[in-house]
Amino acid sequence: MVSSSTDDDSSKKHKYIQWGSSLNATDWTHYTDPRTIIPTLLLTSTILLSVRVYRSYLRRIPEATYIRPELFRKRSLFGTVTRVGDADNFHFFHTPGGKWAGWGWLPLSRRRVPVKKLDLKNNTIHVRIAGVDAPEGAHFGKPAQPHSDEALQWLKDYILNRKVRAYIYKRDQYERVVATVWVRRWLIQRDVGKEMLKAGWATIYDAKAGAEFGAFEEEYRDVEAKAKQLKKGIWAGKAKDFESPRAYKTRTADMTTSDKVIPKTPKVSEDTTSMIGSFVQRFVIWRKNK
Repeated sequence: MVSSSTDDDSSKKHKYIQWGSSLNATDWTHYTDPRTIIPTLLLTSTILLSVRVYRSYLRRIPEATYIRPELFRKRSLFGTVTRVGDADNFHFFHTPGGKWAGWGWLPLSRRRVPVKKLDLKNNTIHVRIAGVDAPEGAHFGKPAQPHSDEALQWLKDYILNRKVRAYIYKRDQYERVVATVWVRRWLIQRDVGKEMLKAGWATIYDAKAGAEFGAFEEEYRDVEAKAKQLKKGIWAGKAKDFESPRAYKTRTADMTTSDKVIPKTPKVSEDTTSMIGSFVQRFVIWRKNK
C-alpha cells in the first residue's frame, strides 16, 4: 500500500507536459525578481545620467554656431586662447571639464589643445569681450586707429595661450559669442574687460543698441572714468584729438566711393577698333554672297 501511494505522488509531480507548450512558455518570475530589477534600474539610471552630464558639461563645442540658444546666460565655457585677432576679441579652444576631464595630461588620449593652424581651423570659438570697445586695427581697406597696436599687444600679453572662462550672453551678427571673460593671473581670477578698461586700452561699448555688460556696467563705467582721469593708454593725448572706437567706426562707415581706389577700365586703342570693324564688315559680305 505504501509503495502504491508513493507511485501516485511521483506521477502527479512528473505530470506529462507537451513539448510545444513548454517551448512557448515564458517564465516571468525571473523578470519580477528584485535581484534582477534593482541592478537593471541602477544601471539604466547611471547610463542616462552619464549621457546627460556629458551632453551638458563634457561635450566639446567646436564653434560658436554649435552653441544651443538655451545655454546663453546659463553656462560658462572653459578653454585655451589660441589666437587674438583684434584688441577686443579672440579665439579659444573649448576644453570642457579642464584638467578634471583629462585635458592636457591624460595619456594616450586626444584631449590636448592643437598647435597647428590646420588642426585649429573650424575648431575654435570666436569670442567678443562684453562691454568694452578697443581701437580698431587696419582692415576692410580702412586705416588703423591710433593706439590699436598697443591695445592688441596688451590683450595678447594678457590672455594668449592662457586658460580662460567665458560667461556667455548671446551670439552677435558676426557669429561671435559675446561674453564676460575671466583669466587667472597670480592665482586671482580677473575680469579681462575690466582690466583692459583699467589699463586705458579700451572704452565702454557705447553703441545705441546691442551693448552687453552682464551685471558689470556700473563697475565698468567707474573704471573707465578713473583711467581717463589718470590719462592712461588711449586717454594720454589731448582731449580735443581723442576719437572713440565707436566714433571712428561711424566716421569710416560713411566713407564715399571717391575715397576708395576704383580700378581703371583698360582703354581699347583706335587700331584695335578699326580692325574689329573691318572684320565684321567682311563677315557680313561673305554671309550675303554665300
